[in-house]
Order: sequence, then C-alpha cells, then structure tokens
Amino acid sequence: MIQITPQMRIWLAVEPVDFRNGIDGLAQVCRQKLQLDPMAGALVVFASRQRKALKFLVYDGQGIEKSAPRKNVRSRL
Repeated sequence: MIQITPQMRIWLAVEPVDFRNGIDGLAQVCRQKLQLDPMAGALVVFASRQRKALKFLVYDGQGIEKSAPRKNVRSRL
C-alpha cells in the first residue's frame, strides 16, 4: 500500500507509457522524459495508451515500489 504524506509531490505523466515496462523502465521514463529523479520521494502516475489503466511509481525510503490498482470485473455467465 502506498502511503501519501502531505509533503509528497504527485506527478502525472501526460504521455502514455508502455505497460510492459517494469520498475527500471518506468524509472528511466522519469529520468529522461520528466527530468525527475525517481528516488526524490515523489509519487509518479503513469497511464496506459487507452487511458484505462494506471501504474504508480514511488520511492519509499528503502527502494522503489511499483503498483497498479486492479479493477474488479465480473464476467457474465
């Protein structure tokens, strides 16, 4: 679970990213396209190309954590 503090900055990447990227790939996007240090303590939000999914990247003081919320989908029977 990601803990958001009042001092934490939240960045939203406006360009979609390839969701096959892992932690290292998303950290590279932070450095190259956002000119942001992924270990600066900010929460970075990435969206998929169709804007149907999100991924979060945050440094928690010990390491970088990546998470993706899942939407509950009920199948029709």
